[in-house]
Amino acid sequence: MQLGNTKKSRMKQSLYKGNGEGWGAAGTSCLNEFIAEDPGHEVSSTGYSKGTKMLSRASKWALALALIIPLFPVKPLHAATEPVIELKKEEIITAGAVLKSYVWKTERSGKPVTVNANVVQVDLQNPYVKVDVMTGTGGQFTKKQTIMGMAKETGAVAAVNGDFYNTQYEGVPVGPQISNGQLMATPPYLPGFYTFGITKDRKPVVELFTLDTNSKIIAKDGASYTLGGINKTAYWYEPSKVHSMIDGLYMYTSAWAQVSRANDGVTSPTEVLVLNNVVREIANGVIDRIAPDNGYILRASGKAAEFVQQHLKVGQSIKAEYNVFPVDRTLTYDYKSFQMMIGGHTILVEGGAPAVFSRNISDVSGNSARSRTAIGYSQDERYVYLITADNSGDSKGLTLPELQKLMIQVGVWKGINLDGGGSTQMVSRPFGETNVELVNALETGSERKVVNGVGVYSLAPKGQVKGLTVEGPDILFIGENAAYTLSGYDEYYNPVEPEEIKAVWSAEPALQLSGENTFTAAQKGKANITVKAGLAEQTKAVEIVGSEGIAELKIAAYPPVLREGENVSLTVTAKTKSGVTRQLPSGLLSWEVRGIKGTVKENVLHVDSTQGSQQALLIARYNGFSTMTALTVGETRLFADFDKLRYRITFESTEGVAGKAYMSNEPPYSGRPFAHLSYDFSQGAGTKAAYAVIGDKNVTVPGEPQAMMIDVNGDESLNWLRAEFIDGDGDTNRVDLAKSVNWKGWKTITADLTSHHMTYPVKLTRIYVASVEEGQDERELKGIIQFDNIKFQYKGQVPALPRNQVVLTINKPVIQVNGVKQNVDQAPLIVEGNTLVPIRLVTEALGGAVEWDAAEQRITIFRGQQMMEFWIGQKDYLADGTRKTAEVSPELRGERTMVPLRVLTEYLGWKVIWDEKTWTVALE
Repeated sequence: MQLGNTKKSRMKQSLYKGNGEGWGAAGTSCLNEFIAEDPGHEVSSTGYSKGTKMLSRASKWALALALIIPLFPVKPLHAATEPVIELKKEEIITAGAVLKSYVWKTERSGKPVTVNANVVQVDLQNPYVKVDVMTGTGGQFTKKQTIMGMAKETGAVAAVNGDFYNTQYEGVPVGPQISNGQLMATPPYLPGFYTFGITKDRKPVVELFTLDTNSKIIAKDGASYTLGGINKTAYWYEPSKVHSMIDGLYMYTSAWAQVSRANDGVTSPTEVLVLNNVVREIANGVIDRIAPDNGYILRASGKAAEFVQQHLKVGQSIKAEYNVFPVDRTLTYDYKSFQMMIGGHTILVEGGAPAVFSRNISDVSGNSARSRTAIGYSQDERYVYLITADNSGDSKGLTLPELQKLMIQVGVWKGINLDGGGSTQMVSRPFGETNVELVNALETGSERKVVNGVGVYSLAPKGQVKGLTVEGPDILFIGENAAYTLSGYDEYYNPVEPEEIKAVWSAEPALQLSGENTFTAAQKGKANITVKAGLAEQTKAVEIVGSEGIAELKIAAYPPVLREGENVSLTVTAKTKSGVTRQLPSGLLSWEVRGIKGTVKENVLHVDSTQGSQQALLIARYNGFSTMTALTVGETRLFADFDKLRYRITFESTEGVAGKAYMSNEPPYSGRPFAHLSYDFSQGAGTKAAYAVIGDKNVTVPGEPQAMMIDVNGDESLNWLRAEFIDGDGDTNRVDLAKSVNWKGWKTITADLTSHHMTYPVKLTRIYVASVEEGQDERELKGIIQFDNIKFQYKGQVPALPRNQVVLTINKPVIQVNGVKQNVDQAPLIVEGNTLVPIRLVTEALGGAVEWDAAEQRITIFRGQQMMEFWIGQKDYLADGTRKTAEVSPELRGERTMVPLRVLTEYLGWKVIWDEKTWTVALE
């Protein structure tokens, strides 16, 4: 949940209103009145401001009023029963940190609700882990970044999002921040904003913190002026609604990455550049640079600007004094005692019970179920809990009163609310892996860039290998070579780089070690691969499959039509009897091409010549198992070449995108008309797209196209090029033409349509360029795509099979084809209730062909686009690459092969007519 509002005028009425989890003015506070109504900026002749004295009085009031900051009542849950929490999974992240995944169940309005929650639990007693604050990009404010990005940049093994921020301003946290012991931002003068911190002696703290009201800038002549804060954006004091920059003096360090510093138009700045505690530049306006590491920039306005003009001189020394400490002055620590500190919102849990809210929770959608982020610690101060709860899909989010209950159930003794809603993000490194991954389900579906986050870091040294994971196929085919990879973790549960693992590999005899980590499947069966390294030993079971273990082989071809001189990519997928599906490596296959002249190499068919054929049969064989697919010689038809402006081209886009779709004959493309699609993605948000609309979205593509061809002049923009179709069911189908337009100049693109399973007829509605939200900074924002010659490929016509009628009589050596009888040397017969027929005689009579392999005792039948294979004495047979089982096996009678009639008729589609009286079988 971000903070802010698109209208700055509303900011004067409420501190911040969020388009996610916003927050606003809440109640009154005597402390705030003292601070807000007169921040104390009049300079006295002694060099100390009257306001400083007044703020000293305010700080005394602060001590007295620390416990009467406005408190807000808890809205009841109205739950029929107490919520139940169930731990679903627990995984080690690193030594001292674990990820726990929960399902939290309750009732709302009498209906059951479940919420998915994730908790990173960190053990502060473990010296090998620490918790710290991550900041934007490069450790700087104003350069927001996703939590995933921050974690990867800083090396965090887990992280959640952090403080609230104003979405309309620079992108800096509302609260204080200490990272790695360094103060990066001070608290605002606002009531009720709690802070989480960890001291340098590893003790967690949740308290209200404030900037010491005696913080000041001291000139060489002894005059001083109150320092309003460090690295703060503009805000409004509560309840006075006075703008924080009016008469204010603020410090900006190198952590502030923008030249503009809190310039929202309410005040005009006077700025001072300080290097090594010496004034180097004074400007009546903005100093056009970022503060250096050895200095800072002061921003002054109103009375503070007068102080600068009267008391600061270039070349003179200057002194800054400031401190951050708890509002409760009975607590003695200050900011220098903290390793990390991050601001939040209201307190949620205190003493292991729901706390009375310290701010109005309606300003953070507290009574609505949203995604939430929170942080807290255990009663014994040993554990820190980073918590997220999801509002996505079946997970229904939490109200703040519900979040209080969840936090207590997971172990929180004292804790606070962090930014939530669309900002809620948690990443964690899976056990044994090297990179973090997103853990929670995002409320908006995308990772929001935020100002800071809380990261978990491993401090452990490299240890001995404790555990190993062997990655590689569980199924191998006879003759296959496979390389297995290794990952591992050490005794501190951190990943070990594979190249650092000194492993010894071995395997059982069915697998032959052919390289350091490469094995060859020598024979069918089961075998174990064993690897040893350090303290670890791991075994991986592998099944080696021959033809007996395969249930199915299928060929996929792209494109699914043939053209002379072109290539067809082939993929052969095997399904084992155990149900595992894998692609077969090309080196294990032998190929046969029938009907055309062509060759297959590494699973690519090159069509040399179609030789006048209308189709080709492609047969793939592995270890005695065969499959076949039939491809027709394709027909290509021109759909649109734009020469005669047959189809009107118009422009559409997503919101904010500019561009134009038109036709012209600009050179150098043959001087004839073609289509242009220009686009400008510099405006708009999210995924952006520019569309060239084809003929008012009402142009039907004739027939049943199998593939689309289009000439495209690329702009090397790396954007996505797609075509949109509406099919016969009214469904929208988006076809990828190019996932990345990474070329310049004209080229022909072919896109498969069959994989979309569209219902014909189809309409081509739009050609468009798109840029998805993620990674937009890596792609061009402006460009132009040109296209021409839209064509579609169709299957060719396959000659019809002969419709002969064949009549057989059981136990009589006669066959009748289309009424003509002829004597044969083997009569049909019945075996175990199944009719066996002479396969060659019957198949050839019905327009098929039979081949016999004496060595394999195998019979192969070809008819049209179908292939069947039988083996003498085996009940299993193959029908277009699918293993099936007959009731009886084929057998030899004399010199004739007899095959069960039922399997032929079931698969080849012959109609069978049985005459009980005459014992005749008619096939047609």
